[in-house]
Amino acid sequence: MTTLVTGATGNTGRHVVAELVRRGEHVRALTRNPAAAAGRFPAGVELAAGTHTAPEGLDGAFAGVSRLHITVTAGLAEAGPELVRQAVDAGVRRITVVWGGWVGPVEQAVADSGVEWTRLEPQEFMSNTLTWIESVAEGVVREPYDFPSALVHEADIGAVAAAALLDDVHAGRSYNLTGPESLTPRERIAILSRAIGRDIGFVPISHEQALDRLTATGVSRADAEYVVGWYADPSDDATTVVDTVERITGRPARTFAQWAAEHAGRFRGTGATG
Repeated sequence: MTTLVTGATGNTGRHVVAELVRRGEHVRALTRNPAAAAGRFPAGVELAAGTHTAPEGLDGAFAGVSRLHITVTAGLAEAGPELVRQAVDAGVRRITVVWGGWVGPVEQAVADSGVEWTRLEPQEFMSNTLTWIESVAEGVVREPYDFPSALVHEADIGAVAAAALLDDVHAGRSYNLTGPESLTPRERIAILSRAIGRDIGFVPISHEQALDRLTATGVSRADAEYVVGWYADPSDDATTVVDTVERITGRPARTFAQWAAEHAGRFRGTGATG
């Protein structure tokens, strides 16, 4: 059977691809530019041109596909329900979806699709730490709040997604995913400092400064308010560690220290990971 992974070069999609291949599955990776992405996947991965935000061009990508993985990203709320409809019409019988932080139109369309589905509800991605790269080069990290977050490694999200795609015991379930510890920005900075062998300071900024920083990158004011507001008043789910990753994969969730060691080169400016 073939699994189509959308957002296959993204933070979580690439890990879904890698885990399915590790398990011996045939994977079709959806990417805007197959030629550029060719060297980023394990041997045997089939590449398909396209994007999940434009499902009208994906007839060929769905040919022979029985399982589908979706990561909800910006711009998918409008196109996502059509993507799900097209997938089901093409013969997809199992869908996993990484939510966008709430049950929106895409997540609801998956739940209403009539096929087996699993919704993954990860809390903050460890990869959000990559937004610190430029400021770490200056020796500081600037954040408005120092509240804890139960960050989860993207590879663990990928491992849970693969398990849900391959085992029908997960059908109809929603899984809250966290890492093994809840860390404040200061605690993450200390771990990252050890990983790169250099001290990093913490500089508090105001709520408004954090909003301005996001909107300066092209993020809408409404989205910026949502993101910064999430950090200002985190939910219990965002700060409380759960053992879902270990229960489903059979091994402990990866730590932030592991993530920091894997990405230390990017913070040192060498560009290397691992």
